[in-house]
Amino acid sequence: MDKQWKIAVAGMGYVGLSNAVLLAQHNDVVAVDLIEEKVAMVNAGRSPIVDAELEAYLREKPLRLRATTDGEDAYRGADFVIISTQTNYDPVKNYFDTSSVEAVMQTVLRVNPDAVMVIKSTVPVGYTEGVRRRLGVKNVIFSPEFLREGHAVKDTLEPDRMVLGLGEGSTRAEDAVRECFAPILGRGTPMIVTDLPTSELVKVSANAFLATKISFINAVSEICETTGADVTVLADAIGMDPRIGRRFLN
Repeated sequence: MDKQWKIAVAGMGYVGLSNAVLLAQHNDVVAVDLIEEKVAMVNAGRSPIVDAELEAYLREKPLRLRATTDGEDAYRGADFVIISTQTNYDPVKNYFDTSSVEAVMQTVLRVNPDAVMVIKSTVPVGYTEGVRRRLGVKNVIFSPEFLREGHAVKDTLEPDRMVLGLGEGSTRAEDAVRECFAPILGRGTPMIVTDLPTSELVKVSANAFLATKISFINAVSEICETTGADVTVLADAIGMDPRIGRRFLN
């Protein structure tokens, strides 16, 4: 029988809510958010995010899930904490606001220093190792998410890959994450275990590459409008090349 974990999920955005809902099929999960309306909706079996599949899971599945605004209480009893709070990037100042991530980590260290912490929030390269050293904590890893909006359930259950970024002394954290996610991951899901900066750069590189594809097809669509070409047929044609792919050419 699989171990039943006690999990706290900090942040009920798209990533946090998806992980909380699906992990709650096999574990005791407490979702934490500062917005009381979100908390009330989840406790009433409703999704604060527009996603039909998540809504169905909350309404119909026997989940061991509750939501709260009291982070200290949630973290105190957790085997590990998934950190999925919002981080905003200001391109003008070239500044990543990671204060919400560090605030959760500091609270966890104060009330439950033995808990494993899994950062899923998007952070700049070098952040996780830096905060590990600054706060003096080893049992934290970085595991980015690659969810598509509207496909949260499928992408959480059957991800293209799962990336675990480890620092020195993170073996216990790796073992915990592997064991916890095993019951919900599709068989054969590639598991990429690497160092912290590589895992962080995987996330931002994937985001940048997908944005590049969208920007490219937008630019080509302007040429199509000028020349009378059909951008949809064009996207289908070039997307058949396996080196390019059709996804994100809309």
